[in-house]
Amino acid sequence: MSFVVNFKNVSTVGVESSPVAEALAGLRANEARYFMNKYKHEFTVEPASESQETLDYVNRILKEERDIAFAANPLETSRFQVGNIKFAYVFFEDGLAVNVMYTVDDPKKRAVGFKLSEGMEVPKELEGKFKFARQKSKLAGTIRGSFFVIKGEY
Repeated sequence: MSFVVNFKNVSTVGVESSPVAEALAGLRANEARYFMNKYKHEFTVEPASESQETLDYVNRILKEERDIAFAANPLETSRFQVGNIKFAYVFFEDGLAVNVMYTVDDPKKRAVGFKLSEGMEVPKELEGKFKFARQKSKLAGTIRGSFFVIKGEY
């Protein structure tokens, strides 16, 4: 069942099993606020168990581009298009959020982003491979993030 993320009243619905549930819910709400402010788009998530196609898409890009496969349990996904940009998100139980930004008409503007919820360790799959910048968020505390550019066609 889909769930519109509310960034005014942050809820842990869907991510309760995470050891950093409050921070992950704040991170998810931070993304919702961004999409509402920038694109007037309601950020909607659905259980990972109901969105295998989105999981397969994100996992394929991670595997083919950087040989990354996360051991963490995926809790929720989101997939939508705003203008000429396709977005796909996976929120993991350990507090990691992975997003794919894929412009339809500009191969130079395609990337995978990683955001780490406050309180979580860097996943072993990313250790030593990426440098993480810090960003403060009223909703999520301190978010650490990194990204890489997608070279292939998906």
